[in-house]
Amino acid sequence: MGGYAFYFLKNMGDRSVLLKTKRKKLVAVTVLLILVIVLGFVCLFVGSSNMSLKECIDALFGKGSSAAVRIIRNIRIPRVLAAIIAGAGLSVSGLIMQTNLNNSMASPATLGVSNAAVFGANLSIIAFAGGFLSTGNNLTSYTTGANPYATSFMAFIFSTLSIFLVLGLCHFRSFRPGVVVLAGIAIGSIWTAATTILQFYATDVGLSAAVIWTFGDLGRATYKTDLIMAVAVVIGIIFFILMSWRYNALLSGDAAASSLGVNVKVLRFTSMLFASIITAVCVSYLGIIGFVGIICPHVVKKILGQDHRFSIPASVFAGSILLLISDTLSRSMGNGSALPVGAVTSLLGAPFFLMIILFGRRQSTR
Repeated sequence: MGGYAFYFLKNMGDRSVLLKTKRKKLVAVTVLLILVIVLGFVCLFVGSSNMSLKECIDALFGKGSSAAVRIIRNIRIPRVLAAIIAGAGLSVSGLIMQTNLNNSMASPATLGVSNAAVFGANLSIIAFAGGFLSTGNNLTSYTTGANPYATSFMAFIFSTLSIFLVLGLCHFRSFRPGVVVLAGIAIGSIWTAATTILQFYATDVGLSAAVIWTFGDLGRATYKTDLIMAVAVVIGIIFFILMSWRYNALLSGDAAASSLGVNVKVLRFTSMLFASIITAVCVSYLGIIGFVGIICPHVVKKILGQDHRFSIPASVFAGSILLLISDTLSRSMGNGSALPVGAVTSLLGAPFFLMIILFGRRQSTR
Protein backbone atom coordinates (compact mmCIF):
# COMPACT_ATOMS: atom_id res chain seq x y z
CA MET A 1 0.00 0.00 0.00
CA GLY A 2 2.86 2.34 0.83
CA GLY A 3 4.26 1.94 -2.69
CA TYR A 4 0.90 2.68 -4.30
CA ALA A 5 0.38 5.71 -2.04
CA PHE A 6 3.82 7.05 -2.94
CA TYR A 7 3.16 6.58 -6.66
CA PHE A 8 -0.26 8.26 -6.37
CA LEU A 9 1.14 11.25 -4.48
CA LYS A 10 4.05 11.58 -6.92
CA ASN A 11 1.67 11.46 -9.89
CA MET A 12 -0.57 14.07 -8.29
CA GLY A 13 2.46 16.25 -7.59
CA ASP A 14 3.67 16.03 -11.20
CA ARG A 15 0.20 16.89 -12.45
CA SER A 16 0.03 19.88 -10.09
CA VAL A 17 3.38 21.14 -11.39
CA LEU A 18 2.21 20.76 -15.01
CA LEU A 19 -1.00 22.67 -14.27
CA LYS A 20 0.95 25.49 -12.61
CA THR A 21 3.34 25.67 -15.57
CA LYS A 22 0.45 25.70 -18.02
CA ARG A 23 -1.29 28.43 -16.03
CA LYS A 24 1.86 30.58 -16.03
CA LYS A 25 2.21 30.19 -19.79
CA LEU A 26 -1.42 31.14 -20.34
CA VAL A 27 -0.90 34.23 -18.18
CA ALA A 28 2.21 35.16 -20.21
CA VAL A 29 0.30 34.82 -23.50
CA THR A 30 -2.57 36.91 -22.09
CA VAL A 31 -0.15 39.63 -20.97
CA LEU A 32 1.34 39.74 -24.47
CA LEU A 33 -2.15 40.12 -25.96
CA ILE A 34 -2.92 43.00 -23.58
CA LEU A 35 0.38 44.66 -24.54
CA VAL A 36 -0.56 44.45 -28.23
CA ILE A 37 -3.89 46.19 -27.54
CA VAL A 38 -2.31 48.89 -25.34
CA LEU A 39 0.56 49.58 -27.75
CA GLY A 40 -1.88 49.67 -30.67
CA PHE A 41 -3.75 52.55 -29.02
CA VAL A 42 -0.51 54.29 -28.01
CA CYS A 43 0.73 54.17 -31.61
CA LEU A 44 -2.41 55.98 -32.76
CA PHE A 45 -1.48 58.98 -30.63
CA VAL A 46 2.20 59.23 -31.59
CA GLY A 47 3.43 60.88 -34.76
CA SER A 48 5.12 63.83 -36.40
CA SER A 49 1.94 65.92 -36.80
CA ASN A 50 2.19 67.31 -33.22
CA MET A 51 -1.47 66.57 -32.50
CA SER A 52 -2.49 66.67 -28.85
CA LEU A 53 -3.97 63.64 -27.11
CA LYS A 54 -7.41 65.27 -27.09
CA GLU A 55 -7.21 66.03 -30.82
CA CYS A 56 -6.27 62.40 -31.52
CA ILE A 57 -9.14 61.04 -29.45
CA ASP A 58 -11.62 63.44 -31.07
CA ALA A 59 -10.36 62.52 -34.53
CA LEU A 60 -10.69 58.82 -33.69
CA PHE A 61 -14.42 59.39 -33.17
CA GLY A 62 -14.78 61.57 -36.27
CA LYS A 63 -14.68 64.92 -34.46
CA GLY A 64 -12.25 67.80 -34.77
CA SER A 65 -10.61 69.12 -37.94
CA SER A 66 -10.85 67.21 -41.20
CA ALA A 67 -7.05 67.03 -41.38
CA ALA A 68 -6.84 65.37 -37.95
CA VAL A 69 -9.58 62.88 -38.84
CA ARG A 70 -7.80 62.07 -42.10
CA ILE A 71 -4.47 61.52 -40.32
CA ILE A 72 -5.96 59.20 -37.71
CA ARG A 73 -8.39 57.25 -39.89
CA ASN A 74 -6.59 57.09 -43.23
CA ILE A 75 -2.94 57.00 -42.15
CA ARG A 76 -2.41 55.90 -38.56
CA ILE A 77 -5.10 53.23 -38.18
CA PRO A 78 -4.07 51.35 -41.38
CA ARG A 79 -0.44 51.71 -40.28
CA VAL A 80 -1.10 50.28 -36.81
CA LEU A 81 -3.13 47.41 -38.27
CA ALA A 82 -0.29 46.67 -40.70
CA ALA A 83 2.21 46.57 -37.82
CA ILE A 84 0.03 44.13 -35.87
CA ILE A 85 -0.67 41.88 -38.87
CA ALA A 86 2.80 41.87 -40.47
CA GLY A 87 4.59 41.54 -37.13
CA ALA A 88 2.44 38.54 -36.23
CA GLY A 89 2.91 36.92 -39.63
CA LEU A 90 6.68 37.38 -39.87
CA SER A 91 7.24 36.25 -36.27
CA VAL A 92 5.15 33.06 -36.44
CA SER A 93 6.64 32.24 -39.84
CA GLY A 94 10.11 32.45 -38.30
CA LEU A 95 9.08 30.13 -35.45
CA ILE A 96 7.64 27.53 -37.81
CA MET A 97 10.68 27.66 -40.10
CA GLN A 98 13.05 27.21 -37.15
CA THR A 99 11.07 24.17 -35.98
CA ASN A 100 10.76 22.58 -39.41
CA LEU A 101 14.37 23.15 -40.37
CA ASN A 102 15.73 22.40 -36.90
CA ASN A 103 17.78 25.57 -37.26
CA SER A 104 17.59 28.43 -34.76
CA MET A 105 18.96 30.82 -37.41
CA ALA A 106 16.13 30.14 -39.86
CA SER A 107 13.88 33.06 -40.71
CA PRO A 108 11.35 34.14 -43.37
CA ALA A 109 14.32 34.97 -45.60
CA THR A 110 15.54 31.34 -45.54
CA LEU A 111 13.85 30.35 -48.81
CA GLY A 112 14.98 33.49 -50.64
CA VAL A 113 11.46 34.92 -50.43
CA SER A 114 12.61 38.45 -49.60
CA ASN A 115 15.30 38.40 -52.31
CA ALA A 116 12.73 37.32 -54.88
CA ALA A 117 10.29 40.02 -53.77
CA VAL A 118 12.99 42.67 -54.17
CA PHE A 119 13.73 41.44 -57.69
CA GLY A 120 10.04 41.46 -58.64
CA ALA A 121 9.55 44.97 -57.30
CA ASN A 122 12.72 46.21 -59.05
CA LEU A 123 11.57 44.64 -62.30
CA SER A 124 8.23 46.41 -62.03
CA ILE A 125 9.70 49.78 -61.08
CA ILE A 126 12.77 49.84 -63.34
CA ALA A 127 11.61 47.94 -66.42
CA PHE A 128 7.90 48.85 -66.33
CA ALA A 129 8.05 52.17 -64.42
CA GLY A 130 5.90 50.90 -61.58
CA GLY A 131 3.28 49.36 -63.81
CA PHE A 132 2.94 52.00 -66.56
CA LEU A 133 5.37 51.99 -69.49
CA SER A 134 4.33 55.54 -70.44
CA THR A 135 5.59 56.95 -67.14
CA GLY A 136 9.15 57.01 -68.41
CA ASN A 137 12.01 58.47 -66.37
CA ASN A 138 10.36 61.63 -65.13
CA LEU A 139 10.11 61.65 -61.34
CA THR A 140 6.91 63.74 -61.28
CA SER A 141 5.11 61.48 -63.71
CA TYR A 142 6.40 58.46 -61.82
CA THR A 143 4.91 59.54 -58.51
CA THR A 144 1.56 60.35 -60.12
CA GLY A 145 1.36 57.39 -62.48
CA ALA A 146 3.08 54.49 -60.77
CA ASN A 147 0.78 51.72 -59.63
CA PRO A 148 1.81 50.39 -56.20
CA TYR A 149 -0.40 47.34 -56.64
CA ALA A 150 1.44 46.42 -59.84
CA THR A 151 4.74 46.55 -57.96
CA SER A 152 3.36 44.51 -55.06
CA PHE A 153 1.86 42.01 -57.48
CA MET A 154 5.19 41.49 -59.24
CA ALA A 155 6.94 41.13 -55.89
CA PHE A 156 4.42 38.52 -54.78
CA ILE A 157 4.63 36.58 -58.06
CA PHE A 158 8.41 36.23 -57.86
CA SER A 159 8.26 35.43 -54.13
CA THR A 160 5.81 32.62 -54.83
CA LEU A 161 7.97 31.41 -57.72
CA SER A 162 10.98 31.28 -55.38
CA ILE A 163 8.97 29.24 -52.85
CA PHE A 164 8.02 26.60 -55.40
CA LEU A 165 11.53 26.50 -56.87
CA VAL A 166 13.07 25.76 -53.46
CA LEU A 167 10.39 23.30 -52.38
CA GLY A 168 10.53 21.60 -55.78
CA LEU A 169 14.30 21.14 -55.56
CA CYS A 170 13.93 19.76 -52.03
CA HIS A 171 11.26 17.31 -53.18
CA PHE A 172 13.61 15.77 -55.73
CA ARG A 173 16.45 15.48 -53.21
CA SER A 174 14.32 14.28 -50.28
CA PHE A 175 12.85 16.92 -48.00
CA ARG A 176 15.65 17.28 -45.47
CA PRO A 177 16.19 20.49 -43.46
CA GLY A 178 19.79 20.92 -44.64
CA VAL A 179 18.71 20.67 -48.27
CA VAL A 180 16.03 23.34 -47.75
CA VAL A 181 18.50 25.81 -46.25
CA LEU A 182 21.12 25.28 -48.97
CA ALA A 183 18.53 25.51 -51.75
CA GLY A 184 17.14 28.70 -50.22
CA ILE A 185 20.59 30.29 -50.03
CA ALA A 186 21.35 29.35 -53.64
CA ILE A 187 18.03 30.61 -55.04
CA GLY A 188 18.25 33.77 -52.92
CA SER A 189 21.72 34.51 -54.32
CA ILE A 190 20.40 34.18 -57.88
CA TRP A 191 17.62 36.71 -57.17
CA THR A 192 20.13 39.10 -55.58
CA ALA A 193 22.45 38.85 -58.59
CA ALA A 194 19.54 39.47 -60.98
CA THR A 195 18.50 42.53 -58.94
CA THR A 196 22.05 43.93 -59.06
CA ILE A 197 22.20 43.56 -62.84
CA LEU A 198 18.79 45.21 -63.20
CA GLN A 199 19.81 48.15 -61.02
CA PHE A 200 23.09 48.55 -62.91
CA TYR A 201 21.17 49.45 -66.07
CA ALA A 202 18.53 51.57 -64.31
CA THR A 203 18.19 55.33 -64.60
CA ASP A 204 18.73 57.54 -61.56
CA VAL A 205 15.00 57.96 -61.00
CA GLY A 206 14.23 54.27 -61.46
CA LEU A 207 17.10 53.23 -59.19
CA SER A 208 16.11 55.61 -56.39
CA ALA A 209 12.48 54.47 -56.57
CA ALA A 210 13.56 50.81 -56.49
CA VAL A 211 15.87 51.33 -53.52
CA ILE A 212 13.19 53.24 -51.60
CA TRP A 213 10.76 50.35 -52.14
CA THR A 214 13.11 47.92 -50.40
CA PHE A 215 12.90 49.96 -47.18
CA GLY A 216 10.35 48.39 -44.89
CA ASP A 217 7.66 51.06 -44.75
CA LEU A 218 4.32 50.73 -42.96
CA GLY A 219 3.25 54.05 -44.47
CA ARG A 220 2.22 52.20 -47.65
CA ALA A 221 -0.48 50.33 -45.77
CA THR A 222 -4.15 50.87 -46.62
CA TYR A 223 -7.28 49.14 -45.39
CA LYS A 224 -7.25 47.05 -48.57
CA THR A 225 -3.66 45.86 -48.15
CA ASP A 226 -4.29 45.21 -44.44
CA LEU A 227 -7.25 43.00 -45.33
CA ILE A 228 -5.23 41.01 -47.87
CA MET A 229 -2.38 40.51 -45.41
CA ALA A 230 -4.82 39.62 -42.61
CA VAL A 231 -6.45 36.87 -44.68
CA ALA A 232 -3.09 35.23 -45.42
CA VAL A 233 -1.79 35.61 -41.86
CA VAL A 234 -4.96 34.41 -40.11
CA ILE A 235 -5.29 31.33 -42.34
CA GLY A 236 -1.63 30.50 -41.74
CA ILE A 237 -1.90 30.95 -37.96
CA ILE A 238 -4.98 28.72 -37.78
CA PHE A 239 -3.14 26.02 -39.71
CA PHE A 240 -0.07 26.29 -37.45
CA ILE A 241 -2.19 26.07 -34.30
CA LEU A 242 -3.97 22.97 -35.61
CA MET A 243 -0.57 21.39 -36.32
CA SER A 244 0.95 22.40 -32.96
CA TRP A 245 1.10 18.87 -31.49
CA ARG A 246 2.81 17.66 -34.67
CA TYR A 247 5.46 20.36 -34.31
CA ASN A 248 5.99 19.24 -30.71
CA ALA A 249 6.48 15.69 -31.97
CA LEU A 250 8.92 16.96 -34.62
CA LEU A 251 11.12 18.44 -31.89
CA SER A 252 11.97 14.88 -30.81
CA GLY A 253 13.29 14.02 -34.29
CA ASP A 254 11.87 12.71 -37.54
CA ALA A 255 11.86 9.08 -36.39
CA ALA A 256 9.97 9.86 -33.19
CA ALA A 257 7.46 12.04 -35.05
CA SER A 258 6.87 9.32 -37.66
CA SER A 259 6.29 6.74 -34.91
CA LEU A 260 3.50 8.99 -33.59
CA GLY A 261 1.80 9.03 -36.98
CA VAL A 262 3.16 12.31 -38.30
CA ASN A 263 3.89 12.46 -42.03
CA VAL A 264 7.07 14.49 -41.66
CA LYS A 265 7.59 15.27 -45.36
CA VAL A 266 4.04 16.51 -45.87
CA LEU A 267 4.16 18.51 -42.62
CA ARG A 268 7.41 20.21 -43.61
CA PHE A 269 6.20 20.97 -47.13
CA THR A 270 2.84 22.46 -46.10
CA SER A 271 4.30 24.36 -43.14
CA MET A 272 7.09 25.92 -45.18
CA LEU A 273 4.59 26.77 -47.92
CA PHE A 274 2.22 28.56 -45.53
CA ALA A 275 5.08 30.36 -43.75
CA SER A 276 6.60 31.48 -47.04
CA ILE A 277 3.29 32.70 -48.48
CA ILE A 278 2.67 34.78 -45.34
CA THR A 279 6.13 36.30 -45.75
CA ALA A 280 5.61 36.89 -49.47
CA VAL A 281 2.33 38.73 -48.92
CA CYS A 282 3.73 40.96 -46.14
CA VAL A 283 6.98 41.73 -47.96
CA SER A 284 5.27 42.46 -51.28
CA TYR A 285 3.19 45.22 -49.68
CA LEU A 286 5.51 46.62 -47.01
CA GLY A 287 9.05 45.92 -48.23
CA ILE A 288 11.83 44.21 -46.29
CA ILE A 289 11.36 44.12 -42.51
CA GLY A 290 14.20 42.18 -40.97
CA PHE A 291 14.88 40.42 -37.66
CA VAL A 292 11.23 40.08 -36.58
CA GLY A 293 11.19 36.42 -37.64
CA ILE A 294 14.41 35.66 -35.74
CA ILE A 295 14.26 37.72 -32.56
CA CYS A 296 10.66 37.15 -31.47
CA PRO A 297 10.68 33.30 -31.69
CA HIS A 298 13.99 33.25 -29.78
CA VAL A 299 12.60 35.38 -26.97
CA VAL A 300 9.38 33.38 -26.80
CA LYS A 301 11.21 30.05 -26.63
CA LYS A 302 13.50 31.39 -23.90
CA ILE A 303 10.52 32.45 -21.79
CA LEU A 304 7.85 29.83 -22.55
CA GLY A 305 9.83 26.89 -23.88
CA GLN A 306 9.28 24.84 -27.02
CA ASP A 307 5.63 23.83 -26.57
CA HIS A 308 3.94 25.12 -29.74
CA ARG A 309 0.53 25.30 -28.08
CA PHE A 310 1.89 28.38 -26.31
CA SER A 311 4.85 29.48 -28.44
CA ILE A 312 2.72 29.98 -31.57
CA PRO A 313 0.26 32.51 -30.07
CA ALA A 314 3.06 34.07 -28.02
CA SER A 315 5.18 34.55 -31.17
CA VAL A 316 2.19 36.10 -32.92
CA PHE A 317 1.75 38.71 -30.18
CA ALA A 318 5.51 39.25 -29.69
CA GLY A 319 5.96 40.03 -33.39
CA SER A 320 3.13 42.56 -33.26
CA ILE A 321 4.64 44.17 -30.16
CA LEU A 322 8.09 44.50 -31.73
CA LEU A 323 6.74 46.05 -34.92
CA LEU A 324 4.43 48.42 -33.02
CA ILE A 325 7.34 49.63 -30.87
CA SER A 326 9.57 49.97 -33.95
CA ASP A 327 6.90 51.92 -35.83
CA THR A 328 6.33 54.25 -32.88
CA LEU A 329 10.07 54.94 -32.68
CA SER A 330 10.31 55.44 -36.46
CA ARG A 331 7.60 58.10 -36.34
CA SER A 332 9.07 59.76 -33.24
CA MET A 333 12.65 59.99 -34.56
CA GLY A 334 11.84 61.01 -38.12
CA ASN A 335 11.84 64.77 -37.43
CA GLY A 336 8.74 65.44 -39.53
CA SER A 337 8.78 62.20 -41.53
CA ALA A 338 8.77 58.57 -40.45
CA LEU A 339 11.97 56.56 -40.75
CA PRO A 340 11.74 53.19 -42.55
CA VAL A 341 10.51 50.71 -39.94
CA GLY A 342 12.80 48.04 -41.43
CA ALA A 343 15.82 50.10 -40.37
CA VAL A 344 14.46 50.45 -36.83
CA THR A 345 13.79 46.72 -36.45
CA SER A 346 17.34 46.04 -37.59
CA LEU A 347 18.76 48.62 -35.16
CA LEU A 348 16.78 47.05 -32.31
CA GLY A 349 17.16 43.46 -33.44
CA ALA A 350 20.85 43.19 -34.33
CA PRO A 351 22.29 44.17 -30.91
CA PHE A 352 19.61 42.15 -29.13
CA PHE A 353 20.42 39.12 -31.27
CA LEU A 354 24.13 39.51 -30.50
CA MET A 355 23.25 39.54 -26.79
CA ILE A 356 21.31 36.30 -27.20
CA ILE A 357 24.27 34.68 -28.98
CA LEU A 358 26.79 35.85 -26.37
CA PHE A 359 24.54 34.88 -23.45
CA GLY A 360 23.91 31.44 -24.98
CA ARG A 361 27.62 30.93 -25.48
CA ARG A 362 28.38 31.80 -21.85
CA GLN A 363 25.70 29.41 -20.69
CA SER A 364 27.09 26.59 -22.80
CA THR A 365 30.64 27.08 -21.47
CA ARG A 366 29.58 26.80 -17.81
